[in-house]
Amino acid sequence: MHRPRLRDNKGKKPLELYPLGEIPQNVVWEISKWMTYYFAIGKADIAGEDWGDIFAKGIKGEHLGRPIGLADVVLEGMAWSVKSVKMTKPHDRKKARVISGRCSPDYSHGIANPHEDIQNTGRAVLSIYNERINIAKEDYEPLRTIILIRDFNTLEFTLFEQDTVRYITSEYIWEKNKNGNLEGYHMESNRHCFTWQPHGSQFTVLYDIPAYACRFKIKRPAVFDVEEALQQIGFDESWVTIL
Repeated sequence: MHRPRLRDNKGKKPLELYPLGEIPQNVVWEISKWMTYYFAIGKADIAGEDWGDIFAKGIKGEHLGRPIGLADVVLEGMAWSVKSVKMTKPHDRKKARVISGRCSPDYSHGIANPHEDIQNTGRAVLSIYNERINIAKEDYEPLRTIILIRDFNTLEFTLFEQDTVRYITSEYIWEKNKNGNLEGYHMESNRHCFTWQPHGSQFTVLYDIPAYACRFKIKRPAVFDVEEALQQIGFDESWVTIL
């Protein structure tokens, strides 16, 4: 689908793979196909780099070896920040806590003691996240976040995406929890939106799972027999050169 023609969008790439949040069935089918293959070769779980590879194959895009800001998978002018979280009963979930990278206020802003002024630290954490979005948007637009919630015991999955947007740092207030982590709350709604851990600088975003999320399930395949697979490709001792 093409973006609407406007007088002031000259120079923008007009092509979007699909409208925001409307992940096509053929993409879900491709993702499911590659997941099934990964299970068949003995993978016990699919997360991180594997999920990035699978999503890239599903849209026929490129999984970057090194992210550009928050851009992990790209296709022409579009990009996705690709995330996954393990949860039981993903079809029934309403919220998801998603690790969105590491934000170090010490490295980026020189804040050596994050608990000295937690409001300042919280703003710094969000500014780091926002800057990663800025970096990605220099090369890619639109930029989306796509999240896979997975249960590999039942092979049930929930998949959804959202625009990857900058946060207005002044709209959030920060509190320290009993574990010493900082939690960011939206001031108007008092909704818990972020958690940041001083030890490791891990930044977590809390997402509401939308009604339009795609929920699907795949059948567990039999695992390939290694000896049979090697025989099928014709492997023998001549393939090995010992130096």
